[in-house]
Amino acid sequence: MEIREFQELIAVRYKTTDLARGVPRTFMWFIEEVGELSTALAQGNDRANIEEEFADVFAWLCTLANISDVDLEKALDKYTSDRVKGFKPK
Repeated sequence: MEIREFQELIAVRYKTTDLARGVPRTFMWFIEEVGELSTALAQGNDRANIEEEFADVFAWLCTLANISDVDLEKALDKYTSDRVKGFKPK
């Protein structure tokens, strides 16, 4: 499945609810999932849980992108084209 296809799947299933929740509250859900991924990685002994948390983080990222009108696949062109060379200085 392509990234755009997954993002569209998330939109079909959840966009109405996600729009009603709004970006700030959806972002909080996303951060909660990032925290759960952090915990899973720190414990490091449950591969299935780690994979589940990665999936949750990606799904919530797609949700945020959907309600912010961002096409993630297009945004990722920054990394798949020749535009980025190495790391950006901070």
